[in-house]
Amino acid sequence: MSDGTAARAVIEEYVAACRARSVPRLKAVFHPAAVMNGYLMEQLLIGSPEPFYDAVQNAPADASGGYLADITSIEVTGQIASVTLKEQGFLGLRFTNYFHLLNVGDRWQILSKTFTTE
Repeated sequence: MSDGTAARAVIEEYVAACRARSVPRLKAVFHPAAVMNGYLMEQLLIGSPEPFYDAVQNAPADASGGYLADITSIEVTGQIASVTLKEQGFLGLRFTNYFHLLNVGDRWQILSKTFTTE
């Protein structure tokens, strides 16, 4: 599997985990030291992915209905990657996400997610 394909697979698993509202699956794609920063509407959030995990865990059963996700770019240089993901309908919002991934011990993981709502 090429590095670009491997990075894509991590983000595709992120999307599948969001759709399934599966916090354990989300935690599996994030590095333990991951950070998550961005704007949720007008609110600036800076920190760990824990608040995101809580939102996913507590989302209503129909929160992922109509959820669409599109990977719009992937760039890989050596052991690092950058992936852009556009989401629509997740928790009733539209997001643009910029992920940075690292290949740690032959396993690609999300090290950071920067996001904004549109």
